[in-house]
Amino acid sequence: MLNTPSPTISSFGYEIIRDHILSSILGKHENDVLYWAGKELARKFPCKSQEEIIAFFADACWGTLELTKESKDGRIFHLTNEPALLQLKNRSFRLEAGFIAEQIQQAKGYLTECYDEKREKQQLVMFTVKWDVKERIMNTIPSE
Repeated sequence: MLNTPSPTISSFGYEIIRDHILSSILGKHENDVLYWAGKELARKFPCKSQEEIIAFFADACWGTLELTKESKDGRIFHLTNEPALLQLKNRSFRLEAGFIAEQIQQAKGYLTECYDEKREKQQLVMFTVKWDVKERIMNTIPSE
């Protein structure tokens, strides 16, 4: 049996779809649609732990996700990626934000939102996650 290299996903091909085709199709609704698409992806690919969320980001070639702060009602993550991707003015990170929000919502069992902020000088995206302990989500079994 020959050792053939496994196929890799071209970052150029991914960028064409993500940064040009989707933004052209979705127009002014891009951020909203990407956020809800991220939530849907999280439901299709549930992660049982924070480590699995971090691993998913690596596997999906979304970059390196790191938890930097945690409080009783929130978390802050930093995402690092290729500097060129972070410098793209039109690059939205709402897909990733929606994915994180839904994963943590399922884990905590509370209504959860995630906000993204590009920090070009630091070459990262900061995701601020907040959950509302007064808003229990029905049909969830918290794992955290």
